[in-house]
Amino acid sequence: MASVEEIRKAQRAHGPANILAIGTATPSNCVSQADYPDYYFRITNSEHMTELKEKFRRMCDKSMIKKRYMHLDENILKENPNMCAYMAPSLDARQDIVVVEVPKLGKEAATKAIKEWGQPKSKITHLVFCTTSGVDMPGADYQLTKLLGLRPSVKRLMMYQQGCFAGGTVLRLAKDLAENNKGARVLVVCSEITAVTFRGPTDTHLDSLVGQALFGDGAAAIIVGADPDTSIERPLFELVSAAQTILPDSDGAIDGHLREVGLTFHLLKDVPGIISKNIEKSLAEAFAPLGIRDWNSLFWVAHPGGPAILDQVESKLGLKEEKLRATRHVLSEYGNMSSACVLFILDEMRKNSMEEGKATTGEGLEWGVLFGFGPGLTVETVVLHSIPVPVVANH
Repeated sequence: MASVEEIRKAQRAHGPANILAIGTATPSNCVSQADYPDYYFRITNSEHMTELKEKFRRMCDKSMIKKRYMHLDENILKENPNMCAYMAPSLDARQDIVVVEVPKLGKEAATKAIKEWGQPKSKITHLVFCTTSGVDMPGADYQLTKLLGLRPSVKRLMMYQQGCFAGGTVLRLAKDLAENNKGARVLVVCSEITAVTFRGPTDTHLDSLVGQALFGDGAAAIIVGADPDTSIERPLFELVSAAQTILPDSDGAIDGHLREVGLTFHLLKDVPGIISKNIEKSLAEAFAPLGIRDWNSLFWVAHPGGPAILDQVESKLGLKEEKLRATRHVLSEYGNMSSACVLFILDEMRKNSMEEGKATTGEGLEWGVLFGFGPGLTVETVVLHSIPVPVVANH
């Protein structure tokens, strides 16, 4: 008879969790940031608010975003005029959209990740699904299990209403699941659709307008597992450690409230200032075991809450311009996609590394950091170790 200790040992993986594949997806409807102020004020019947429109145009100009993808288009908004008002009861209409579309967009990203992984989906043992929209029972995790045709015995975890830091949270959870369950292959999906936060303008709540200028839709999926079989699996990054903390003096810095009018966002304090003031402490704690103090020696995956956060972090830590290149690129091409952003950035980084012939998936660097920032103000810090890029022989 085996002892509890022996059973426990047999349940555990030997090595650290690895990211084995990444897939991303967006809705087909693409909106240009330059044209967005005209569209937004027209569709919400707010063209008479000329001063506010100019203010919104300046926000869009400063956002460093070129384009975003959104499930909501003109036809949907015309059918649901209450969603275009600033504060009209519209939760039912929003729910009807996101409950269906969030798992569907997640499926698109997951299908790409599974294809890249190259293994049968029956090998997926765990599913972690994360979204800020569309609370329902059974949840988006259940719907995705059905849409993908995963095994009914897949172990599911559903995360709702976490917000922008959750791209780090899902990695922390997937790491624990993979390392504590021998042979586990965890499918992680972050799917975000802004239909729950879209609303018309008002001059009494400018932080709502900030959200309208920044947020976009997107889904990202990754497969995480420990002890990869390198004859059939291709590890990209090792998940070395993960931490979460609530920043001091940040109560009410970012809040979201689910109401009859949908999800409302409030930015009550100097969010870029709070993050930049505290980020070095998180870095120092995460990298102390490795003896790393040079932040320019790392590759960087930071949630692009907005350009001001990136500018202040860069300046506070003395980061070279290229450090946040992948982050800024994702912000400009997609906007802020909440939890999905950091996974898009990881995907961008490993693609660039391969195209540019870098030695590792982390832009040629061995060690990296992934940061999620979000409501609370909560920070997730994940230490990444990049894997050497395989040398492809020229045929």
